[in-house]
Amino acid sequence: MHDGSFPRPREPGDIPGGGTQLADVQQALADDQDSPGLRSSLEAIMLVADEPVSEVVIAQVLERPREEIAAVLAELAASYTAEGRGFDLREVAGGWRYYTREECAPVVERFISDGQEIRLSQAGLETLAVVAYRQPVSRARVSAVRGVNCDGVMRTLVLRGLIEEAGPDPDTGAIQFRTTGYFLERIGLPGLEGLPELAPFLPDDMDDAEDSGHEPAGS
Repeated sequence: MHDGSFPRPREPGDIPGGGTQLADVQQALADDQDSPGLRSSLEAIMLVADEPVSEVVIAQVLERPREEIAAVLAELAASYTAEGRGFDLREVAGGWRYYTREECAPVVERFISDGQEIRLSQAGLETLAVVAYRQPVSRARVSAVRGVNCDGVMRTLVLRGLIEEAGPDPDTGAIQFRTTGYFLERIGLPGLEGLPELAPFLPDDMDDAEDSGHEPAGS
């Protein structure tokens, strides 16, 4: 659950990028007329990122200088803070990612708590079942089983306290997930050994989907 304890947001003057000047950043944003432009491209990438994304990776994807990427990311972060948005852009663990703003933590926690009693969607139930029987399992493998991208559903299950991170996969480095004690409490089982025998019906050969770096389309 979101605990509201995050690093200090960047201030407007905290702009990285070596010799890059504020005027250069403002000009880059003003010239953001492409389809999509640099600013909108960065926002789209940050929106779907499930872990911090490094400036180097973004620069390679967008084929732009790393210094320019770093500067515009910092400018975006500063603009979100200045506008008082409910989210901000943070530089953590060697990369950038969206987070809910610290002062909004009580509202988010109340929303999540109230949402505990809301029934899961069919997609949520299917995703939770895959995690329960394949754990520890990565997002890519869950998506491979269901045949659709499950990132959004996985985030919902984490927020509801039904699944949690279980460390990196030793082979791929991808973050794995497992069910929680709260999951067992909700389904009324003392342990995972009490789950019905369903695992044999799940596909075993799912490594190709993860190794290729491609995930199924859809949601």
